[in-house]
This record gives sequence, structure tokens and C-alpha cells, in this order.
Amino acid sequence: MSHIALVTLVVRDYDEALAFYTDALGFELVEDTDRGDGSRWVVVRPRGTTGTGLLLARAKDGAQEAAVGAQTGGRVGFFLHTEDFAGDHERMRAAGVGFLEEPRHETYGSVAVFEDLYGNRWDLLQPA
Repeated sequence: MSHIALVTLVVRDYDEALAFYTDALGFELVEDTDRGDGSRWVVVRPRGTTGTGLLLARAKDGAQEAAVGAQTGGRVGFFLHTEDFAGDHERMRAAGVGFLEEPRHETYGSVAVFEDLYGNRWDLLQPA
């Protein structure tokens, strides 16, 4: 096995999730395929990368709907690395991304926690 290709993120709506990840976070759309049954295969990942992507999967039932925004139990579950912390932090704030704290400069790097449009917590992180 060489790497993890995709991580599923359960979302309320394909288009609103796609807009957030491409517009506010600056991710690129890798694939958006109609599966013929009312569902879509929607994959995004940070622009210019070839690594792990996010599969945006619309909730299909009550249990999945309850998990939207709480897939990691309120903990930071996703870690978005950057080479330009200050620039990306400012660009994301200007795009309406909700940061839960001011940037911190730790021994491991510069970091700030933000929430996606559903409340999932992410670290924006520039490793030291």
C-alpha cells in the first residue's frame, strides 16, 4: 500500500460543500460524477497537490445526517498544511472561514483552528 487516496466527509449538500471547499479554502475539484442514482462522486483536494483528497458524500439517512459536522466528536480531525501560513490565514478569513482562535506559534509550527461550513474542526498548520 502506498498511501491513503481519499477520506470521506459526510456533507448536507454537494453544491454547498463544493462551493466552500473550492471557493473559501481554495481546493480544486478533481471529480464530480453523477452516479445515476441521485448521488455523485465528488472529490476535492488542495490546489496543485496530488495527495489525499476529500470525497464529499451527501448524507443518505438520519444517522449520517446526525454525523454531519461532528465526524470527529468535536476534536480537530483534519490538518491542512501550508507553506504560507499568514497569507493563507488572511485569504481564508477574507473568504469567510471561521477561525476559532488567533494564530499560535508553537514549537511544531504556526497553527490556527478553523471550522468548515458544517462545524468540523481543522488545523491550518505551517510546520516548523
